[in-house]
Amino acid sequence: MNIRLFHNPKCSKSRETLKLLNDKGVTPEVVLYLKTPPTEAEIAGILRKLEMPPKHLIRFKETVASDLGISFDDERPDAEWIKMMAAHPKLIERPIAVGSKKAVIGRPPEKVLSLINT
Repeated sequence: MNIRLFHNPKCSKSRETLKLLNDKGVTPEVVLYLKTPPTEAEIAGILRKLEMPPKHLIRFKETVASDLGISFDDERPDAEWIKMMAAHPKLIERPIAVGSKKAVIGRPPEKVLSLINT
């Protein structure tokens, strides 16, 4: 089973998600996305698997969001949101577990079990 986990070790939900996967015998490919940010194309692919619009993946409570002057109510093209996430990976919600056909945000961590049970 191939699962990529976009992980932030400082985030408790991210750590819990990784532990849950490991406890289920799954060793995901861990991507430390703050050190190795996903490209715009990777973010677009993840969004397709999540089946959600880009701004639903953004953490608007992060300081960088206020620094950029963005809010959920902003109307911007999808490509602009994606470009912001690629340039400022702290904006990306975490953790994200990506399987071959779908992806889930591990909030709560148990959501990732849907990738294992498919």
